[in-house]
Amino acid sequence: MKVYLWSFIFMLSGMQLKAQHQDHVLWYREPAKVWEDALPVGNGRLGAMVYGDWNKENIQVNEESLWGGSKVDANAYAADKIPEIQRLLVAGEIEKAAALSEKELKSSPLRIRSYQSFGNFRIDFGTEGFWREQVIDYRRDLDLQTGLATTSYRIDSVKYTREVFASAPDNMIVIRLSADKPGKLTFRFSYSREQDAVATPLSDHELKIQGQVVDLPMADGGEIGAHMKFAGLVQGSHKGGSMITNANSFFVKDADEVLFYFTAATDYDVSKLDFDHRIDPLARCRALLDQAQKQNYEQILSRHIADHRQLFDRVVFNIGQPSDLPTDQRLKKVKEGGQDLSLISLYFQYGRYLLMASSRSPGVLPANLQGIWNKEMNAAWSSDFHTNINIQMNYWPAEVCNLSETVVPFSNLINALREPGRVTARKTYNSSGWTMNHLTDPFGRTAIADGVGWGTFPIAAAWLVLHQWDHYLFTNDKSYLKQEAYPSMREAAEFILGYLVEDHKGYLVTAPSNSPENKYRMADGKEFQLTYGATMDIEIIRELFEACLTAGTMVGEETDFTKKLKHVLAKLPPIRISPRYQTIQEWIEDYEEVEPGHRHMSHLFGLYPGKSITSDKKDLFEAARKTIARRRFYNENESNRNGSYTGWSRAWMINFYARLLDGEEAGKNVQALLAKTTLNNLFNTHPPFQIDGNFGGTAGIAEMLIQSHNQELHLLPALPSFWSDGEIKGLRSRQGLTVDLKWSQGNLISVTLTADEDTTVKLRYKDHVKKVKVAGKKPLILSRL
Repeated sequence: MKVYLWSFIFMLSGMQLKAQHQDHVLWYREPAKVWEDALPVGNGRLGAMVYGDWNKENIQVNEESLWGGSKVDANAYAADKIPEIQRLLVAGEIEKAAALSEKELKSSPLRIRSYQSFGNFRIDFGTEGFWREQVIDYRRDLDLQTGLATTSYRIDSVKYTREVFASAPDNMIVIRLSADKPGKLTFRFSYSREQDAVATPLSDHELKIQGQVVDLPMADGGEIGAHMKFAGLVQGSHKGGSMITNANSFFVKDADEVLFYFTAATDYDVSKLDFDHRIDPLARCRALLDQAQKQNYEQILSRHIADHRQLFDRVVFNIGQPSDLPTDQRLKKVKEGGQDLSLISLYFQYGRYLLMASSRSPGVLPANLQGIWNKEMNAAWSSDFHTNINIQMNYWPAEVCNLSETVVPFSNLINALREPGRVTARKTYNSSGWTMNHLTDPFGRTAIADGVGWGTFPIAAAWLVLHQWDHYLFTNDKSYLKQEAYPSMREAAEFILGYLVEDHKGYLVTAPSNSPENKYRMADGKEFQLTYGATMDIEIIRELFEACLTAGTMVGEETDFTKKLKHVLAKLPPIRISPRYQTIQEWIEDYEEVEPGHRHMSHLFGLYPGKSITSDKKDLFEAARKTIARRRFYNENESNRNGSYTGWSRAWMINFYARLLDGEEAGKNVQALLAKTTLNNLFNTHPPFQIDGNFGGTAGIAEMLIQSHNQELHLLPALPSFWSDGEIKGLRSRQGLTVDLKWSQGNLISVTLTADEDTTVKLRYKDHVKKVKVAGKKPLILSRL
């Protein structure tokens, strides 16, 4: 069936594609037994995990800024030692360089503290005397389109309903309990936290929570003592019956309906990257809830849903027929080898939902390793902001999936990190500009952390600012480019200019460098992480400098700076292909990997998310394909090399195959992401739970449907044959375009383009290439005749 894509019709108003029923509800027939089964709600600042137990409910809550630790200058004073470390690395004296680095580059303290749970609300209905069989019509669900987590069931012909949502407009979490017969609600609602907090009544309808983080000694030392203050406020109201408070609890008897409004705050000040004890967190809570009391529940709910849908409804995605099975049973069928295309679209939208819920106003911090949801006092990897791929992956879907606003907290943190990053550049690396290493926290950590081998990653800032550049490319916001993105990009480039050294072949290279988080083996069998000129470094630098040159022409950059960038670009080493394996070399020398199946595939940055390895560079393109095949061979044939079975790494694989224009393999990896590393509540797992797998998976699905990184808009570049029919509306491309697609039997049948402003776009579909003009705000529909 031939598709005449380039027969097109101009229309002045949008033509809506006929939408199927969109699959956007997660639902279950049993309460969550563990945290990883609970359902998340969030408003960017506050998060909750709802278990949905009919007898003893648990709602675990978070506030985005509640962290252990404090602001501290942990930088090693190594500026005068860096030249010698660089000389040794470039000379091939790796062992001496590593030993000197271990001595001189270690920061103090070496580690950071963790993001922490705010605590738990428990609702005890005192119905232990009922058998489970007496609870009928049980259902718990999460509606992604409204942001409502609902639990309902019947006992003795009474229907009980619980609704939980996190309102962004009113900056609080709302919990509503109701029954369809009067006087049936009797329960205890209590707050608990395993440390550092006390709840006390303010009245029969109000409970206050106050606490202060107390950091205990860690093995590497560091400051000990009382740190961040935090507070919460819970206001209860009821229809019918009675309500009183005592100690840490509300006691409700014989009510018809009960409402709880909860908000929390800390004394954290993002502008200072530190807490400020002059801030009263309880007063912050009081101001928020007093404002909310001016509205009734229906108004608050309506405001929440309207605000939530304004973001969520921008994208519609349908493939396959929605299922009437509970979500966990659907996932189980996929894990057993079955196919559920509609579960893929649900998973895609879930990633968008999670990003909305963990990175938006009223929040001020970006999504961390767990988004905003964490039940621990000491989380895995501290639930930090990991900058050697993980926080970057969190934001891969933001622009293309029409959630540009979610990038704002991320961009703001990048800009805030410039100040401490200048200190790290000067003290540790003997350079100007700003830099940071492989992780950070709300206190602006830019020093090396965790260890010299793992933590020395001074290219992180250069990678981060590329997200700011991408934000401009998708939005065409010239004010943002001039005032925020370019200054940050320029300063990151200044660091690189001062950090590069010349190697024995005349190339300019980074030193020290590493390829996160892999090791290489020398000919004598010794293993190292530190090196010079790792492939990933060079790929990132090339993309940053090229972006700076393009942006510089827009903001009026001085020619002296652009000349420096061009000079360095000409002296960067090329991406190399291994003579032994015909793969992309991970290091500047063709070392043997210690872990050939390592979860990080950093040397393929140029394939994705970068753009230096594309189909028009056939040798690199095929070498990238062989690199992935080699990684997969070791992953699938050695149990201790299961890197791509790590959730986020599998998600990266989807994006790689999409860029390789291999829809079949991309589709298989989407299936594998669901089958191998997805939990019953559709959280992705490292293991343990790590949210970048969700975000990377959503980004990968979008990348299979449109690509715009190569100065063109490529439609359905990696569509699997088993996604034969479908539609997606509302994706975004660079140049500020909104894109709607519909396909049937694997062929594109219509595309609608809506531009923010007048533009000309180069369109590609299969072997067809065409330039078309798109008038600003006026949808252009292209279809077959």
